[in-house]
Amino acid sequence: MEYRKLGNTDLDVSLICLGTMTWGQQNTEAEGHEQMDYALDRGINFFDTAEMYSIPPMAETQGSTEKIIGTWFKKSGNREKVILASKVAGRGRMDWIRGDETKLDRENIEKAVEESLKRLQTDYIDVYQLHWPDRPINIFGGGLGYKHIESETIEISETLNVLNDLVKQGKIRYVGLSNETPWGVSEFLKFSDLNNLPRIVSVQNAYNLLNRTYEQGLSEFYFRSSVGLLAYSPIAQGYLSGKYLDGARPEGGSYYFV
Repeated sequence: MEYRKLGNTDLDVSLICLGTMTWGQQNTEAEGHEQMDYALDRGINFFDTAEMYSIPPMAETQGSTEKIIGTWFKKSGNREKVILASKVAGRGRMDWIRGDETKLDRENIEKAVEESLKRLQTDYIDVYQLHWPDRPINIFGGGLGYKHIESETIEISETLNVLNDLVKQGKIRYVGLSNETPWGVSEFLKFSDLNNLPRIVSVQNAYNLLNRTYEQGLSEFYFRSSVGLLAYSPIAQGYLSGKYLDGARPEGGSYYFV
């Protein structure tokens, strides 16, 4: 396995990161444990999860993926061998997560971290990411072109200041973004540099042969600002696996595109 520094951090992460979002719904706890054993045995030391998982999101299974990782940590004693990334939900009406609209304010982020740490059975998260922006964006199937929508948003200053406090408390080590635009990455970098707050070390966005938007606006940040890419959906939600060729729709498959 090859390893690289994540952004400008001291973290040596494997080129392959283990995704976990199906554990607790499409995969059992035993299967999740088996996958983590398999990955670690082959040199994969980077695991990614989120408070919202498992997928598709629903009240009955929210947090189940983190719980499975937590029971594996407890059983295996392998926490120190893993670079662990998780995410806090952005703005949305998933009231089953914290009983109200999720948003990236101090109250939500502090509660999210505490709950994730309990489920994960660990004292710290290596890379804590904002799962999606607090503002409306067109990244989730919104098509091409940006349409501005005036809405209430949490100031980046509040978000970064609470993340800074969590870093000082030792609950998280580094901060990342996810499903973010070039404008958003630029604003976070600018504000952190001007105010000596935690710098964004990575952005987790979709990247595959059918979705190469990362190359147009975000790849430059890697070279100029040391913001690493965590590429998700490498086979475009199964579309590049070959199972949908010639209009085929396998029985029991999930046929949708975001």
